[in-house]
Amino acid sequence: MASLAALTLADARFPGGGHVHSGGLEEAVARGLVTGVGDLGPFLAGRLRTAGLVAAAFAAAAVETANGRGAPWPVLDAELDARTPAAAQREASRAQGRAALRAARVAWPSPVLDALVAASPRPHHPLLVGAVIGIDGGSQAEAAQCAAYLAVSGPASAAVRLLGLDPFAVNAAVVALRPVLDAVVAAATAPRSADRLPAPGAPVLDLMAQAHVRHHREQVRLFVS
Repeated sequence: MASLAALTLADARFPGGGHVHSGGLEEAVARGLVTGVGDLGPFLAGRLRTAGLVAAAFAAAAVETANGRGAPWPVLDAELDARTPAAAQREASRAQGRAALRAARVAWPSPVLDALVAASPRPHHPLLVGAVIGIDGGSQAEAAQCAAYLAVSGPASAAVRLLGLDPFAVNAAVVALRPVLDAVVAAATAPRSADRLPAPGAPVLDLMAQAHVRHHREQVRLFVS
């Protein structure tokens, strides 16, 4: 059974600011790359195998750090920065981490979060997720699953708003990702040192993230990322 922290963080109602991020979907829609549920599934699967795997691996590693067994927070922070080449994606991760931190410190006050903030006042979102789940007694697999799910649930929700898709069909597209999500969780939780954590590239997502920031400044966009 998943820990309460994992369930709470994965809940769209958690006040962590995730509703203002589309994970690159808004830019993909603007470019005509995603036009319906048929395009959405492959987009989510690709995001899960790349950005989702990186987030899942670092959330799992953060559980170990929260329990005093993993790499120091500054090391994880630097390693995640190195695996996030687009400045726009680094900013989106830290913005979500900062927003979630405010709610997390109220719900799970802990010296672990104090240490994370001392290392990085605006922590990456996957590190915050792993820290909270570790504080709550959750496992690395639960943290990886939570982070991987968040990597696709946010864009899926954004798709309903951007394209007016059938919410039932979008939900089914997310559920169909189960085999990919299970594989990502397995890969994310394999024992390894911080410098050996996964770093799959997603050049298209990186480029669209940078383009989205530019367009967001020039015209009104619904999502920050």
